[in-house]
Amino acid sequence: MANPFSLEGKNAWITGASYGIGFNIAKAFVGAGIKNIIFNDINEAALERGLANYKEAGITNVHGYVCDVTKEDDVKALVEKIHAEVGQIDILVNNAGIIKRIPMHEMKRAEFQQVIDVDLVAPYIVSSAVIPEMMERKEGKIINICSMMSELGRETVSAYAAAKGGLKMLTRNICSEYGGYNIQCNGIGPGYIATPQTAPLRERQPDGSRHPFDSFICAKTPAGRWLNPEELGGPAVFLASHASDAVNGHVLYVDGGILAYIGKQP
Repeated sequence: MANPFSLEGKNAWITGASYGIGFNIAKAFVGAGIKNIIFNDINEAALERGLANYKEAGITNVHGYVCDVTKEDDVKALVEKIHAEVGQIDILVNNAGIIKRIPMHEMKRAEFQQVIDVDLVAPYIVSSAVIPEMMERKEGKIINICSMMSELGRETVSAYAAAKGGLKMLTRNICSEYGGYNIQCNGIGPGYIATPQTAPLRERQPDGSRHPFDSFICAKTPAGRWLNPEELGGPAVFLASHASDAVNGHVLYVDGGILAYIGKQP
């Protein structure tokens, strides 16, 4: 194999990849020679914003669709549409996700359920819709965007941690159930990423000091910094390519070393 990291000739569907982590993974896939990027978002306005981001980045081999990945019938219909308009789905990245930061005793059941539906049930729905085609071809790659919260607990994120812990185990079970069909299912566990959404947590305070959460994260990260979204691209390309054909059921934590580090002594 000339280049085991090449994605030439492959089609990748990345859920919720209008911006952020999914969008940066898409850019990395393009750099690795991907044939087509497929992404979806929940409504037309979000889809149009995503298409504008791809256009600004100079990415033309992109196909965007409106789809709520928590709705099984909608997902099945979209898979059929992708097959008709783009072709087979070689790589699936279950990226769409939400978080609600609410103390558990104050969280309503409907709020807890919404996080579980988007972060755990949707990856089950989408994977279930894509796996049969991969079984027929005896080849496929599934990447689930897990989280450090699949290993750690933290205040106010009970639903998110529960969902991501479940997604870690779903990743392992897909590996166990479909590894014999040459389907590799792995996860990426991002650490704290410097995005526009986290920018307020990194802003200097009026007195010039660092935001308390910024200080907390940098103290817990051996490199002493937040991670850049682009730093998830290499791991994603690895898990999407033939370079990882012997890697299955694994969660690759791209966290700057937080999970290995107890932090500095006060």
